[in-house]
Amino acid sequence: MTVTLLGLLVATAAAFAITEHLKQIKSPVYGARVSKFLAPTCQCVSSKASIRIRLRHDDHVRLTIVDSDNHTVATIARAAQVPKLRPRTFFWDGTTEDGNLAPDGAYRPEIQLANARRTILFPLVDRIFLDTKKPEVLSTSAGKGVLFGGSKRTIAIRYALSEQANAVIYLGRRRIIRGRPLREHAAVKWAGTLGGKPLRAGTYVLSVGALDLAGNETPASERKDVKVVVRYIELARRRISVRAGARFTVAVETLAPRYTWRLGRSHGAGHGKLLRLRASTRRGTYHLVVAEHGHASTAVVKVRKK
Repeated sequence: MTVTLLGLLVATAAAFAITEHLKQIKSPVYGARVSKFLAPTCQCVSSKASIRIRLRHDDHVRLTIVDSDNHTVATIARAAQVPKLRPRTFFWDGTTEDGNLAPDGAYRPEIQLANARRTILFPLVDRIFLDTKKPEVLSTSAGKGVLFGGSKRTIAIRYALSEQANAVIYLGRRRIIRGRPLREHAAVKWAGTLGGKPLRAGTYVLSVGALDLAGNETPASERKDVKVVVRYIELARRRISVRAGARFTVAVETLAPRYTWRLGRSHGAGHGKLLRLRASTRRGTYHLVVAEHGHASTAVVKVRKK
């Protein structure tokens, strides 16, 4: 019994020593960098996955891609000569041995070293996630769709996506906003500007798409549109009829604290939601113009007999 126990202790100590020795042996491969995402159909930087390695000694390598069951999917290097200490990068375009596109999923590189007689499967942290699915925009809205533009004024464009992705907003063919962070339901804010400059008053059609982590983007034909009316100052009435010399009021829609007005030869400054004026004593047709920071709204004032 004592001899058996002693033998077990010796065997355990020997196994521990071997394990510790193996831990001290440095891996022949170091400094590996592997792309996390691969989107073969995206026509973007993620259309190929890169696998960069360094070797401690000169060797010939065979580099393969294996699936989650450790089955070989593709061979991207068969007997590549890699000099020691120099980085070497290999690329995988997502195709299999027979030239077809691999299904979406997680893959890992595996390297075989001819001289070192070692096969090393890259760890889980170096998985490549192949993703060909383009994110969908399920819905969009902009509330009432009216933006009174100006300093620090924005409108919230809400959206719902089929997956976690960045919302991307276009005006025509130009990308104007890339939303952050990655969410399925959120909103981005637009200030009514293009290239940092305020747009003229009018109706604009924005297109909402999405860009996922892999680089897949919603096709232009599948984006959803949302209309936004940009205003700066508006008169509630565009045609006004008033007796000569009479006082009248006009509702003014604006967020500006002050604005200017001009009616015929008369002019002045106003503030608040109601502009109080007096009509000319002469009959005729006049134009009322209210303006703030270069933006204006006009109404026709018809002055009739007293």
